[in-house]
Amino acid sequence: MFEICLPVLLGGKCIPSTALFGQLLLGLINGSFYALLSLGLAVIFGMLNIINFAHGAQYMMGAFVAFFLLQYAGLNYWFALVIVPFIVGGFGIAIERLLLQWLYKLDHLYGLLLTFGIALIVEGLFRNQFGSSGLPYRVPDALQGGQNLGFMFLPNYRAWVVVFSLAVCLTTWFVIERTKLGSYLRAATENPTLVRAFGINVPRMITLTYGFGVGLAALAGVMAAPIYNVSPQMGAHLIIVVFAVVVIGGMGSILGAIVTGFGLGVIEGLTKVFFPEASNTVIFVIMAIVLLIRPAGLFGRRA
Repeated sequence: MFEICLPVLLGGKCIPSTALFGQLLLGLINGSFYALLSLGLAVIFGMLNIINFAHGAQYMMGAFVAFFLLQYAGLNYWFALVIVPFIVGGFGIAIERLLLQWLYKLDHLYGLLLTFGIALIVEGLFRNQFGSSGLPYRVPDALQGGQNLGFMFLPNYRAWVVVFSLAVCLTTWFVIERTKLGSYLRAATENPTLVRAFGINVPRMITLTYGFGVGLAALAGVMAAPIYNVSPQMGAHLIIVVFAVVVIGGMGSILGAIVTGFGLGVIEGLTKVFFPEASNTVIFVIMAIVLLIRPAGLFGRRA
């Protein structure tokens, strides 16, 4: 084990390597969830122009549905990874068809207020039924234990979360930015009338896009269940930070959501080592600076 010593101006203290790399890993894990959730928000905003404040509640629903499948149906984590995004995504599609589709031509504020209300209702129902205390979810047997890297201990499950999240994010980026389906999605955003003239069902595409964004939130919830307790508040605690990540990356920017999510997770983790007092606010300070310099976000398109 070695130590990293800071200059006198930065406190003059030495940081053990285990603490540094441990917080770096924690930052990568948090960044994985930031990236997945902000990616879902970016997809929904980029296609629907809806600020989905229910995203945190849908993330929480993903964790709870995984818990229900394990407790009552005997379906383990691996089944939940596949099934839960479709279940919660179906819930999102119902919301889009029944409520959101009437708001697309109105100001963003109406969509924000509606989804905020949905989030409060869903969270309140779960809190009333299950209380505020968290419910445990077991790490799958295949990912138990960890690897001793010499300078730190790396839990297998946490390494899996980082790698799998990155794979999902990059796959989503590739599909939207580099395939024919993605070109249809982008064209429908820019000029839906023209796309409809080519025989493409734009309303159905919009509905499925919202369902996909919600499914990403649910997938993040399943992955979070073994790390954090499954509780009704887990989404509310995270969604404000995720919105800051989306703003920094650029509203509607897929690449911005991915890069900024992982990057800010690492910055937050390192801040906990060097300046613990600022760790809860560093992302919002960065957001303020970015908005002053580049209001559209780091990867957003200028108006």
